[in-house]
Amino acid sequence: MAGEITETGDLYSPYVGLVYMFNLIVGTGALTMPKAFASAGWLVSLVLLVFLGFMSFVTTTFVVEAMATANAQLRWKRMENHQEEEEDSSSTASDSDGLAQDGYERAETRPILSVQRRGSANLFEITDRVEMGQMASMFFNKVGVNLFYFCIIVYLYGDLAIYAAAVPFSLMQVSCATTGNDSCGVEADAKYNDTDQCWGPLRRVDAYRIYLAVFTLLLGPFTFFDVQKTKYLQILTSLMRWIAFAVMIVLALVRIGRGRGEGRPPLADLSGVRNLFGVCVYSFMCQHSLPSLVTPVSSKRHLTRLVFLDYVLILCFYGLLSFTAIFCFRGDRLLDMYTLNFAGCDVVGVAAVRFFLGLFPVFTISTNFPIIAVTLRNNWKTLFHREGGTYPWVVDRVVFPIITLVPPVLVAFCTHDLESLVGITGAYAGTGIQYVTPAFLVYHCRKDAALAFGLGTVNKHRSPFRHTFWVGFVLLWAFSCFFFVTANIVLSETKL
Repeated sequence: MAGEITETGDLYSPYVGLVYMFNLIVGTGALTMPKAFASAGWLVSLVLLVFLGFMSFVTTTFVVEAMATANAQLRWKRMENHQEEEEDSSSTASDSDGLAQDGYERAETRPILSVQRRGSANLFEITDRVEMGQMASMFFNKVGVNLFYFCIIVYLYGDLAIYAAAVPFSLMQVSCATTGNDSCGVEADAKYNDTDQCWGPLRRVDAYRIYLAVFTLLLGPFTFFDVQKTKYLQILTSLMRWIAFAVMIVLALVRIGRGRGEGRPPLADLSGVRNLFGVCVYSFMCQHSLPSLVTPVSSKRHLTRLVFLDYVLILCFYGLLSFTAIFCFRGDRLLDMYTLNFAGCDVVGVAAVRFFLGLFPVFTISTNFPIIAVTLRNNWKTLFHREGGTYPWVVDRVVFPIITLVPPVLVAFCTHDLESLVGITGAYAGTGIQYVTPAFLVYHCRKDAALAFGLGTVNKHRSPFRHTFWVGFVLLWAFSCFFFVTANIVLSETKL
């Protein structure tokens, strides 16, 4: 995610890439979606989910087009450098200086017709993994690059705050509900407050903060080092995720089929749209990781169709998970972390299944937290980096990790309202990463491509939404959502 051209990695088939994208998109946000659905009403939720899925698909195709243009520019620069080296080796020193200058001027003042003659079909092939930060550096001015990094940093802070709150919250819910005479976890009709007793004199909020402190002490130190997610750890967490999702869907369907479904969701409740919007944006987030996913795909011939298929499957999955939830449980019983609704004896009779679902976020999120923290730390370094300069050891190894770790832990200390954390992160930083950045990237890369390669050159990976109208529509939608969410928050606080 830092602004670099990185190694492509091992190649994989398009269908493996489809699975990787599915796993990337469907994450923590999906666990907060059922409550958001219940709050906004099933019809409004369905319409907004489909529309936001479509908008995310549009901007995904924008990022792929920008990646192809960035690859074309890098490829042309390499070809120009190679040509200059050949000219240097076959001419005198004085002549070579003139030729190099002439070649540079021609590259700057005319379309690259010679490249078109040599085969423009391969010019836009995506072979180099150009991260979004590097694309921002190629197509944006300095202000645009700084705004991009500011946006990605805020988004990653929100991510870490969500993770830092989700793990202690899940541990608190499971452990506090299984102490004393209550051994069945989070009971169906139980209403818990933070001031309720947990263990002896300890309140639930005290237990939450103890778990948060332990979580920070165990995983926080990884922020000071370099961490990589191993292939086998990724396989394990993905397997646990899909077992948990499948079990929850099946249990909800069985409960509904037996006539025990309690949910009577309304058609629409506009007061819940604010959080639903943020949750849906967060749940479709993948644009920042597309270079890592798309570049290693061995055959990109039908890439757009595969991405579209991925979004259709994700929409179906989100719909199935959320609709089974809102018709299985009453809206006031749905918890921020949906897995915790299955931690009661009245829902799941097998203790092992209850504890697996209740603690599922602990295992999966704990493996992701160090990766996100290191990514955020590296983005901070990139934002303040000056060419040719190096950071003092204290700044590099102490200051950057501390400013990475402390803010999200403080946010998690103050609140464990996961729905609001996900909603705000998605509505603000998520809007910038998912809508604004891709729209500006594709707009500027099209202008640069037309100037450098000529209007007749066709980007083989260009978006189906190639008309400028779509860029304007995405930006209009993004700014409208920004103002809507802000106005909704202000009005809600005024009423309180």
